[in-house]
Amino acid sequence: MSTHAKRPGRGPLPLKKCPTGIPGLDEITGGGLPKGRTTIVCGGPGCGKTMLGIEFLVRGAMELNEPGVLMAFEETPRDIATNVASLGFDIQAFARKKKLYLDFLSVEPSQIKESGEYDLEGLFIRLQGAITAVGAKRVMFDTLEALFSGFSNLQILRAEFRRLFRWLKDRGLTAIVTAERGQGNLTRYGLEEYVSDCVILLDHRVKDQISERACALSNTGAPGMAPMNIHF
Repeated sequence: MSTHAKRPGRGPLPLKKCPTGIPGLDEITGGGLPKGRTTIVCGGPGCGKTMLGIEFLVRGAMELNEPGVLMAFEETPRDIATNVASLGFDIQAFARKKKLYLDFLSVEPSQIKESGEYDLEGLFIRLQGAITAVGAKRVMFDTLEALFSGFSNLQILRAEFRRLFRWLKDRGLTAIVTAERGQGNLTRYGLEEYVSDCVILLDHRVKDQISERACALSNTGAPGMAPMNIHF
């Protein structure tokens, strides 16, 4: 008889949650994001993807004693700091206190030369150094999709993304990856294919001079994350 057989009446273990600290979001997600896993936050321009991710990092550092790492690929940390100052967050101050680690990786196709096989080992090393520097429990990538513009071999890049998400999970890090809304897919490059836990889709539209926002929560494989749509 297998020692791993389920006992009668026992279902899957409940998914551990990581509180975001964001008012309202923890309520609708039943306690927060999947702990130690990666969540994709996707949507069109101006829908609040970066703001949600930054607040996830700041609330963790400020209220839950969970330092975080921001890996930015499009906007510099200084630009992001200016944008989120309207929320009352001084992320540069948190960085000085070693509650946050802010890093920027420029991905300019004109500055990249591909030759033979390659991987993202440099990103892993840089990320590990940032995590160690502040004892990070949370990570945000804004936006990881920028790497697609810098490399032409998408097969290798997709394999490296799978390795990255597995690397984060093995270390028990709760991560947010922002991504642009795609045509036919939730994200432009199908990142949701590599994340089996949670996708948050944000939408912002203006109709008849009325601003409408919506949030769709998708369970992509993790128990305890119920799909839902919320308009506000």
